[in-house]
Amino acid sequence: MRLNRSSDHALRLMMYLAANPEQRHTIADIAAHYAISRMHLMKIAHQLSLHGWVESSRGKGGGLQLAHPAHTILIGQLLRQTEADCQLVECMGPESSCVLQGCCKLTGVLYGALQAFFAYLDRYTLADLVNDDGLQRMLQPQNKGQ
Repeated sequence: MRLNRSSDHALRLMMYLAANPEQRHTIADIAAHYAISRMHLMKIAHQLSLHGWVESSRGKGGGLQLAHPAHTILIGQLLRQTEADCQLVECMGPESSCVLQGCCKLTGVLYGALQAFFAYLDRYTLADLVNDDGLQRMLQPQNKGQ
């Protein structure tokens, strides 16, 4: 299983905001920090805002910040919303055309594995991900990732 690029970038954005909670941050600054597309990050930030993960404001002094304290944001919950397609195999989807559907146990086994994956991620918060002095230094705005 591999997370989609949007989920990866959403996690990076959220980690950046969690490491710097005292101020608002622009999409341009975060995109430059990670050397990722500003337009792609803008779409991700918009989705995170719609789902209530981040607060966004425009104008002078505007930018992004976490909508909730980092210690309350579960990684599994965040990824459930950013991963558009968690179907590990075609037969897990609503439009399955598998001839084994209804008698194959693979779907149930994989569904259980997926639930265990998310349950494991739910043991960790965003604060857990950024609770490291070295990482904190790397995520500071003036550092630009160096």
